[in-house]
Amino acid sequence: MDNIIDYKTRIRNLREDHDLTQTAVAEVLGVGQRTYADYELGNTRIPVDSLIKLAKLYDVSMDYICGLTSKTTS
Repeated sequence: MDNIIDYKTRIRNLREDHDLTQTAVAEVLGVGQRTYADYELGNTRIPVDSLIKLAKLYDVSMDYICGLTSKTTS
Protein backbone atom coordinates (compact mmCIF):
# COMPACT_ATOMS: atom_id res chain seq x y z
CA MET A 1 0.00 0.00 0.00
CA ASP A 2 3.01 2.31 0.25
CA ASN A 3 2.93 2.98 -3.48
CA ILE A 4 -0.64 4.28 -3.48
CA ILE A 5 -0.74 7.93 -4.50
CA ASP A 6 -2.88 9.93 -2.24
CA TYR A 7 -5.97 11.58 -3.59
CA LYS A 8 -4.86 15.12 -2.78
CA THR A 9 -1.95 14.78 -5.20
CA ARG A 10 -4.23 13.35 -7.88
CA ILE A 11 -6.87 16.07 -7.62
CA ARG A 12 -4.26 18.80 -7.79
CA ASN A 13 -2.56 17.21 -10.82
CA LEU A 14 -5.90 16.72 -12.56
CA ARG A 15 -6.89 20.33 -11.92
CA GLU A 16 -3.57 21.64 -13.24
CA ASP A 17 -3.66 19.30 -16.26
CA HIS A 18 -7.05 20.76 -17.16
CA ASP A 19 -5.86 24.34 -16.63
CA LEU A 20 -8.49 25.00 -13.97
CA THR A 21 -8.20 27.23 -10.95
CA GLN A 22 -9.11 26.14 -7.45
CA THR A 23 -11.97 28.63 -7.61
CA ALA A 24 -13.39 27.05 -10.78
CA VAL A 25 -13.30 23.54 -9.31
CA ALA A 26 -14.72 24.79 -6.02
CA GLU A 27 -17.69 26.22 -7.92
CA VAL A 28 -18.35 22.85 -9.55
CA LEU A 29 -18.29 21.21 -6.12
CA GLY A 30 -20.41 23.92 -4.52
CA VAL A 31 -17.77 24.84 -1.93
CA GLY A 32 -15.57 27.85 -1.33
CA GLN A 33 -12.07 28.14 -2.76
CA ARG A 34 -10.57 27.86 0.74
CA THR A 35 -12.41 24.58 1.33
CA TYR A 36 -11.18 23.21 -1.98
CA ALA A 37 -7.63 24.34 -1.18
CA ASP A 38 -7.94 22.40 2.09
CA TYR A 39 -8.93 19.31 0.07
CA GLU A 40 -5.75 19.60 -2.01
CA LEU A 41 -3.63 20.19 1.10
CA GLY A 42 -5.18 17.25 2.91
CA ASN A 43 -6.45 19.46 5.72
CA THR A 44 -10.06 18.45 5.07
CA ARG A 45 -11.34 15.11 3.83
CA ILE A 46 -13.27 15.25 0.60
CA PRO A 47 -16.88 14.05 0.87
CA VAL A 48 -17.72 11.12 -1.37
CA ASP A 49 -20.23 13.16 -3.37
CA SER A 50 -17.47 15.65 -4.19
CA LEU A 51 -15.13 12.85 -5.27
CA ILE A 52 -17.85 11.63 -7.61
CA LYS A 53 -18.24 15.14 -9.06
CA LEU A 54 -14.48 15.36 -9.58
CA ALA A 55 -14.41 11.99 -11.34
CA LYS A 56 -17.18 13.18 -13.67
CA LEU A 57 -15.54 16.58 -14.20
CA TYR A 58 -12.23 15.03 -15.24
CA ASP A 59 -13.77 11.92 -16.87
CA VAL A 60 -11.70 9.55 -14.76
CA SER A 61 -12.56 6.67 -12.45
CA MET A 62 -12.89 6.97 -8.70
CA ASP A 63 -10.12 4.37 -8.39
CA TYR A 64 -7.82 6.71 -10.33
CA ILE A 65 -8.59 9.70 -8.10
CA CYS A 66 -8.07 7.58 -4.98
CA GLY A 67 -4.75 6.27 -6.31
CA LEU A 68 -5.84 2.64 -6.53
CA THR A 69 -4.95 2.44 -10.21
CA SER A 70 -2.86 4.34 -12.70
CA LYS A 71 -5.53 3.82 -15.40
CA THR A 72 -7.82 6.82 -15.72
CA THR A 73 -10.85 4.72 -16.72
CA SER A 74 -12.18 1.44 -15.40
